[in-house]
Formats: sequence, structure tokens, C-alpha cells
Amino acid sequence: MIIKENIISHRVTGLPAKPSVKFGPRRASAAIQGADMDRQLSRPTWSRQIEFTLAGIGCAVGLGNIWRFPYLCYRSGGGAFLVPYLLMLVVLGIPLLHMELTVGQYTRRGPAHALANVCPLLKGVGVASVAISFIMCTYYNVIITWALYYLFNSFQSPLPWQNCNNTWNTPNCTNHATNNSFSSTPSYEFFKYKMLEQTSGLEETGVMRWELFLILLLAWILLYLCIFKGVKSTGKVVYFTALFPYVILIALLINNMQLPGALDGITFFIVPEWDKLLSVEVWVNAAAQIFNSIGIGFGSLLAMASYNSFNNNILKDTLTISLVNSFTSILAGFVIFSAFGYMSHLQGIPISDLAVDGPGLVYVIYPQAFANMPLAQLWAVMFFFMLLCLGLDSEFAMVEVMVTSLMDEFHQHLIKIFKCKELFVLAICGGALLLGIPCVMQVGIYVFQLMDHYTAIVSVMFLAFFEVIAICWSYGVNRLSDNLKEMTGERANIFFRLCWLIVAPVLITVILIFSIIQFKPAHYENYVFPPWAQGIGWIITLASIIWIPLGAIHTLWVLPGSFMQVIYLYHVPFFT
Repeated sequence: MIIKENIISHRVTGLPAKPSVKFGPRRASAAIQGADMDRQLSRPTWSRQIEFTLAGIGCAVGLGNIWRFPYLCYRSGGGAFLVPYLLMLVVLGIPLLHMELTVGQYTRRGPAHALANVCPLLKGVGVASVAISFIMCTYYNVIITWALYYLFNSFQSPLPWQNCNNTWNTPNCTNHATNNSFSSTPSYEFFKYKMLEQTSGLEETGVMRWELFLILLLAWILLYLCIFKGVKSTGKVVYFTALFPYVILIALLINNMQLPGALDGITFFIVPEWDKLLSVEVWVNAAAQIFNSIGIGFGSLLAMASYNSFNNNILKDTLTISLVNSFTSILAGFVIFSAFGYMSHLQGIPISDLAVDGPGLVYVIYPQAFANMPLAQLWAVMFFFMLLCLGLDSEFAMVEVMVTSLMDEFHQHLIKIFKCKELFVLAICGGALLLGIPCVMQVGIYVFQLMDHYTAIVSVMFLAFFEVIAICWSYGVNRLSDNLKEMTGERANIFFRLCWLIVAPVLITVILIFSIIQFKPAHYENYVFPPWAQGIGWIITLASIIWIPLGAIHTLWVLPGSFMQVIYLYHVPFFT
């Protein structure tokens, strides 16, 4: 019984469990709490709590709100998609965000340590979150690079993607799109032949795009200057980067609503096709969008919450971040679809023929709309500067997960090697820059698409599933509620406890199963990646999720007792 109570005290105070029979439970618990208090006093916190809220909004609100959400609405019946989307926000997004923020704030550690504390057998989930965040930051900064490239080119008059009278244009280029599959727009050819200088596939790697490499370097310099002081510098930057995009979105919406055809685009966006609700895929897409948009499983918000004051009101931050995130998606939908309506009016083709997935939505369709607007350069500069702000906010969080987790685990060794945290952050950014170089070669768009498909789509679902199992079922809903009461004075209400215990695990399991059944190999436009490339994609996936079984094996190896004893002592929730 002494061993069991000592284990409980370790788990509650947020230290790695290590059973001991030398001390009674009270004496061991007091020693552990004292050590934990010393570590917590030295941990930096946000200068003001509003800085965490803005950083959380910046982390959750990203480029996915601008292109992924409008595309899913277009494909899933317009307004009909909003019904499952808002339902999933209530029963999946808000409860799981509340769960992650609670764990991060209570343990005051990054995802690797936090998951090791609440569920030693699944401590690999935290390490996997760190791995996936680092993999994503290596190629996500390429999107920021593209935004900067377009931003610099937006100061030209006329805009370089405004007509077909350029050296990179092909004979198939036409200023007005048609139903002819062989024709292409100036914005499409600028993206493909000018910026990317895209090759025919992975088999043809091409050469370095030195312009893009230098801009990628600039993107990492900007990022480093924003985060090298940790939450003290990031907290100041987010006042601008988190709020300014809304100024631009509202200005764009006001401008777009005055354009001919804009109302048709808005109607396409909000008028539902109710028969689409009978499709399971629409419901799964809605859940996946909430899931990926808020960032459950990436560990970013959990890491940021670890810098909160211990008694911070978590529920307020949870509601603010999740509701602002969804509001931004809907606002972006109005902006994008009003521009679609304008493009449809100009070109005389249905709106359904304009929408494309992925980067093409913001780097092909929308720039073409700018080219035909009054004050084209002004709107282009504002739009791509907004993309830069949104991208930087999300990139802050991804890099911070890596820095926080490694500093938590190896602080003394890292300081001894790098002398100060700033140089360590510089080393992380430099390593990610080097790993991102393939994405700025002529083959880069294929590398980007391959990494994004097997990281953001495949890996995240596995991480989410095991994270919910670790926290909600192994650590226990009641224990999590007790931690919340210790911090805020109130336990989680019955709604959150039901979502944590039943609704969220069931929904994530359904999404995971459906994702596996409906899985499609990676492709870009009409190019399907060859089998050897798909194999590399699965290696990228394993680079993150492999830590889950490795962590379980390590736990079983180092902890005393048989498998069943370890499960009982460390992973059976205590319903009190």
C-alpha cells in the first residue's frame, strides 16, 4: 500500500513515478512536492495572461482557417457543413482543448514530460507530439516563404500574375479561365512556373531555387527574433500577429462585398445542401477540421499552457481560443467565397469550377481575384502580409514545443553546451532550416505535399487517439477534475467529464477507423506519388508515432513488477 500511495503522490505532483519503500507516503509526498515547487518557481510565466490567450489564438488560427475550411465547405454542401462543424466544436474541440490546457498548466511541463507523468505506459505520446511538431515546422515555414515571395512581388504594377505577357507564361495561358482543361490562368502559371519552377515529379529533382532559399532563411530569422527570449518575447509579438489578421480580413470582406457576383458566392457558402448531411464523410471532415484547426495532439497549446500561472482560469482561455478559432474560419469563408463569386462573374464559369484544395486556394485563385480588383497592389500586400502573420503564429507554437520539451528534460546539459537558451533556440531553427531545403528546390512542391499528407493527416489521428486514452482513461477523468479544482477552485462540470470519458474517445476512434478505411495515397494535382515515395511517406509517419510503442517498451523495462502489476499500479484510474 505504501508503494501504491507513493506512486499516486508522484503522479499528482507532476514528477516521474518512482516507487519507493524507504519512506512512508506522507514523507515521500512532502519531499516530492518540495522538489516540484522549487522547479516551478524557476519556470518563466507569461508577463500577462492575455499574452497566453493571444498566443493560443495565434497557434489555433492559421492558414488552415483560410484555405482548408472554405474548401471543405465547398466540397461538403456549403452551409450544411456548418451543422456538423459547430456540433463537433462543442462536443470534441472545446472539451479536448480544456483537457490539454489543464494538463499543461498543472504539470507545468511540455508534452513529453506531461504525458510521462499522467500515464508512464503512454509517455511516448508526448515524445511523438514533439517529433510531429518538429517535422511540421521544417516544411510549414515554406508556406511562410511563399507568402513572403508573393508579398515582395505584390509591390509591382501591374501584378506579375495579372496577365500572360511574361517570359514564364506558356501558350496555354489565358486571362479568362475556360472549361478547356488545357488552358491555365496567369496566377496558376506564376505559382507553378515562376515561383516554384516546378518539375514533372519526384523523379526530376531539379536545382535549388535560390530566391526561395534566401526568403526561407529570412523567414527563419524573423521567427527566431520573435521567440529567442521564450514567452517573454513571443508574448509581446502576438499582440500584433494575432490581432492584425482580423483587421485585414474585415477590410477584405468590406471590399469584396462591393464587387459584382459577391452575393452569389456568399449564397453558395451559406445555403445548405441538406442531403450532404447523410454522408458520413462530411461528419468526419467536420470533426477532423475542428481537430486539426485547434491543434489537438500537436502539443503546442499544452506546452504554452505550461507557462501559465498555476491558478489561471483555464475555462476562460479554452472558450476564447476555440470560439475565436471557429469565428475566424467562418469569417474567412465569407471573404473567400465573396471573391469566388466575383471570379465566377468575371469568367462566366460556375463557382464550383474555381475552388481548388491546398495552397492553390490562396496562391492561385485569390491572387487572380486581386488582379481584377481596384487597388490590386494594396489588397495583395494586405492579404499576403496577413498570411505571414498567421503562419508565424502557428510556427511559434511548433518550435516552442521542441524547445520546451528539450529544456525540460536536458536543461543543465543544454545550457552547458550552448551556454544560454538563446543559442539553443538558434540551433533548433538552424537545423529546421537545413531540413527544409528540399522544399525550396524545383521538386519542392512534391516534397511539401508528401510530408504534409503523411504528417498532418495520418500521424495526428494516431496521436490524438492515444492521448485521449492516456489522459481520460488511464489517468482518469476524476483525477483530472481534482487537478482542475486544485488550480481554479472548481471541478470540471458533468458535460466536460462525459465528453472526456465517452464522447471524445468514441468520436476519435470513429475518425481514426474511417481515415484508415478511406485512406488514399498522396498525390499532387494529377501526379500520383510512386510506391517508393509512398514508402518514404510512411517512414515520415513512423518518425513520430514509433515513439508510442518505444515509450511503452521502455516503461515496462524500467519499472519493477510484472506487466499486470505495472498496469494496476500506474495506469488504473482511481474513481473517487
